[in-house]
Amino acid sequence: MNHRINKAALISKIQQDDSLSNEEKSALMGLLNEQKKYGIVWEESPEEVEENLRSHIPVLREVKERALTDGGSDAPNHILIEGDNLDALTTLCFTHEGKIDVIYIDPPYNTGNKDFVYNDNYVDSEDSYRHSKWLSFMSRRLKIAKRLLSDKGVIFISIDDNEQANLKLLCDEVFGSKGFVATIPWRKRTAKSDVPHGLSQDYEWIVCYSKNDFQAGIEKETRKYYETPDFPNRPWRVHDMTKQTTAEERPMSFFTIVNPKNGERYPASKLRTWAITSDTLSYYLEQNRIVFPGDYDFLRITKPALRYWKEDDEKKAGDMFGTVTASTDLPKEVGMTQDGTKDITEVFGEKAFGFPKPLSLIKHILRIATPRANSITILDFFAGSGTTLHATMQLNAEDGRHRQCILVTNNENQICEQVTYQRNKRVIQGYTTPKGQEVEGLHNNNLRYYQIDHTQRAHTHENRKALAEAMVELLQIKNGAYEAPPCFGGLKVKPRYMRYFRGDNDVLIVYFPEIIPHLVNEIKAMSFNSKLQVYVAIDGNYPFADEFAPVASKVDVVAIPSVYYHALKHVLPEASGEPVPDDTPNDGDAELLNEANKNDYQD
Repeated sequence: MNHRINKAALISKIQQDDSLSNEEKSALMGLLNEQKKYGIVWEESPEEVEENLRSHIPVLREVKERALTDGGSDAPNHILIEGDNLDALTTLCFTHEGKIDVIYIDPPYNTGNKDFVYNDNYVDSEDSYRHSKWLSFMSRRLKIAKRLLSDKGVIFISIDDNEQANLKLLCDEVFGSKGFVATIPWRKRTAKSDVPHGLSQDYEWIVCYSKNDFQAGIEKETRKYYETPDFPNRPWRVHDMTKQTTAEERPMSFFTIVNPKNGERYPASKLRTWAITSDTLSYYLEQNRIVFPGDYDFLRITKPALRYWKEDDEKKAGDMFGTVTASTDLPKEVGMTQDGTKDITEVFGEKAFGFPKPLSLIKHILRIATPRANSITILDFFAGSGTTLHATMQLNAEDGRHRQCILVTNNENQICEQVTYQRNKRVIQGYTTPKGQEVEGLHNNNLRYYQIDHTQRAHTHENRKALAEAMVELLQIKNGAYEAPPCFGGLKVKPRYMRYFRGDNDVLIVYFPEIIPHLVNEIKAMSFNSKLQVYVAIDGNYPFADEFAPVASKVDVVAIPSVYYHALKHVLPEASGEPVPDDTPNDGDAELLNEANKNDYQD
């Protein structure tokens, strides 16, 4: 008997069943259409932080007394955000969408031993929805994480056996199976004897995905380097190892090369010997400089070739993720959990955090993952003890590059204030180890501390005004502008009317549009490193662009808060209470958010 159900016939029966209401028929057919042939399915579990986003908009508020800014204007500006990471990721969709190069996270492993908190309650092994809650939790965050990654961005996720299989399927769904790069085994400890079943679980896993089709991207890039021998800054190229000399002329180069991986043999020709001797071959094999047919699909070679670097190229190759220098076989130097504990004990004088990842492991991941560009942005939204920022600053000190790191963690048991922040504060300022050794600080770094705040989401005049005023920190972060001069040109900066910040992109926030003619006159006489980013606070979407026409070549003009609503349009859950208007920035009617007296500015 065939038990397979004909989906079309079942839909027809539902449609013809008069005992069902139209709503019930629609719901049943919707469930049928949602059925997956392959993948992962879980019971969606509501999350309080997501429910709060139906009625509130997250913003960032800087804790200025915790800012460490002695590194100078050219130093990386690292960011630490205290709060729920779903809130924080939502705000980053405005400041950093498509701009994150590398994400590393070490999420809760859901062991059932109270390591995973969901809606303020520990999820234990007896919870029948334990895995569904974890998948719901991770799915919401990974979907936003994908939006934050740049086109060449990659994400590394540490996990153990409790959720590794589920995580792999979830990432296949979020990033696409073609985005899968590798699962990297990491040995966390030496074998234990007192374990269940007599089998010590000594390894964890680091799952790696790229935002786009990883293999296609790497093959395209490497083929470009390989097929264009004179291409500058190539990570590596191959040379033909045969030479137009006879066996009689070069007897030491007349031999058979054997591929040590599969035993394939490649004899030299009597009329065209190898360009190297057998002794040199042995040396090159030890150096991993011999490429055999089949090693890489994108290399169309039929005989062994020599991998060759120029001196500068070889140095850069180690920093390009996906080149042959990276391997899933981690070197012993990356350390184990005991090394992570030693790292944090060195800084605090005690074990201030349980099971931290070793500094050397995160440095290794960032080293192989970071693109070749000098300016790199790294995100860790399960920051824990803050190892990722510590590793980022050490790498910057070692190679002089400009990596910026964003950390996100909640403040449960004061972890953000007392561990994450304090650890990296000491790393920047210097500290003394338990043995009395003075460790010089990594002074060429800035760190800014933010907390999650919220404004009401309902689109009333008062709420939009409050949100526009609360966007200052978001606009600073988005543009890398933190210096606050007292004047804008010849005008004194009065926060009630405008704010002005200098940085990567200078930022002008206008709360009182009636002063725009005065601002335009100042802009005419001013110069900027790049276009001045002007944000005009209005109820509508039109930012008075016409009034900035005389200086249009110097400015980009945007309306707030509508640009923020628009950035979060596909991230926030469905609003409660009232429909959300379309806040796509355009030229529309503008109602002023600030009703101040026009003449008041002149005092």
